[in-house]
Amino acid sequence: VQLQASGGGLVQPGGSLRLSCAASGRIVSIGSMGWYRQAPGKQRELVARITRGGTTNYADSVKGRFTISRDNAKNTVYLEMNSLKPEDTAVYSCFANIVEELVTKYMDYWGKGTLVTVSS
Repeated sequence: VQLQASGGGLVQPGGSLRLSCAASGRIVSIGSMGWYRQAPGKQRELVARITRGGTTNYADSVKGRFTISRDNAKNTVYLEMNSLKPEDTAVYSCFANIVEELVTKYMDYWGKGTLVTVSS
């Protein structure tokens, strides 16, 4: 199983970016998916999570600005980021709880981080 993230980059304050993360491999089922971020010198924090049924939760710092969604048919999770602030600058990493073929329980998988830089 692999998670491939894309969509990071440089954006000005107030701008928008959309991150995507696609899971591939011998997947039987995907439970929760989401994004963490880690800024330089700071602890990793959960940005947003979405269950298979679509229930979402967000970090207080991004509520109202970020929207997480998923396409179960494509095994993909998205993070729409609007009104970006310099403090949103971080490496964003996606995760997914996945049941792989021949494995009987959900396990956590991580994608490589993608850098988001918010700067003028």
